Amino acid sequence: MPTPASGTPPRAMRWAVAGSVIVMIAAGALFYYASQVAAAKRKAHSSEITVTIHPHSCEPDSLSVPAGFNSFRIVNASERAVEWEILDGVLVVEERENIAPGLSQVINATLAPGDYAITCGLLSNPRGTLHVTPTAQSQASAKALPSLVAYIGPLSEFRVYLNSQGNALITAVDALSQAIATGDLAQARALYLPAREAYQRLAPAAQRLAELDNAINARADYFEKREQDPGFGGFHRIEYGLFSQSSTQGLGVFAQQLHANAVLLKQQLLAQSLPPGQLVSIVARTLHNLADTRAGSGEEERYSHIDLSGFAANLQTTRKVVDLLRPLLAKNNAELLQRIDTASTALEAELNSLKTPQGYITYDTVSDLRRQAISNKAKALADALDGIDPALGL
Repeated sequence: MPTPASGTPPRAMRWAVAGSVIVMIAAGALFYYASQVAAAKRKAHSSEITVTIHPHSCEPDSLSVPAGFNSFRIVNASERAVEWEILDGVLVVEERENIAPGLSQVINATLAPGDYAITCGLLSNPRGTLHVTPTAQSQASAKALPSLVAYIGPLSEFRVYLNSQGNALITAVDALSQAIATGDLAQARALYLPAREAYQRLAPAAQRLAELDNAINARADYFEKREQDPGFGGFHRIEYGLFSQSSTQGLGVFAQQLHANAVLLKQQLLAQSLPPGQLVSIVARTLHNLADTRAGSGEEERYSHIDLSGFAANLQTTRKVVDLLRPLLAKNNAELLQRIDTASTALEAELNSLKTPQGYITYDTVSDLRRQAISNKAKALADALDGIDPALGL
């Protein structure tokens, strides 16, 4: 019987030992990497300010932060979806909608010195306060703003767009109101769609006007008694009556108020100045919201399920803003402009794939997979839009 050699270990054993060493090194490297990532996350989140939304209040309800970039983690400790907003007077500075019960979301905001209000869940809840103190950096930044001459044209053209879309909204709501007044359910249902499309083209700008936007567009979730709450009105109260209750009864007063608010919305949109730095942010915010919540939940048009037409209307306004800034972007960052156009085309194609000769299919028939695809494409476009202001020095 042959005797094994007593010198060099067999080749298999050598490979096994070497493999073990490699595995140990790799494991150590992975552990180091994971610990570094965890540390980075802890560091990144250490400056987060946590605000907890309770059923009738938020905690804390009084905040003070330095000017500049701030992160707020909004924890929903109530039993229904909530939104959280930072308000500068009647204007929304930053917001996050549809934060699910028991969950949290992070809102990032770059804030100028001053005093702001914060919402605390239900629309009937008392608001909190947010005091932003000046810093040396914020004072220096205020002195280094870019020239606004290049933005006079785009801002003027966007004002013309708001005027035309405001007229379209008033006309569409007037037709809807007349159908409701005559008790024609089928006609009212048909006219609800163009009225909503008209509003969704204005939505990015309208959402800056907190009180008026809530009167026009707030969902039942944000009221104490939901659909039965006396304060619940606007589009979604009419939608609830037409598509859930299948009746025009009692909707006349809501239609009249919606028409009055549509007229007021146009007036206020034209009266409010829009800084160049917010021209892009309003449409980017709408698309981020579409990607984060609206595409997945289908909550925006929960009774009529016409969400897709609203998404398309949001995209139309986004493209309008991009086209207004196209000459500046082509000069300053043509690569970013190409990325925006590619993302915009991809989102449009995704929406068009769900369209028939009769219009978009109802959102309750859209699969989770297709909803995720819409979300992904909306996020890609929103992320690309976020690069515009830095590219233009805003």
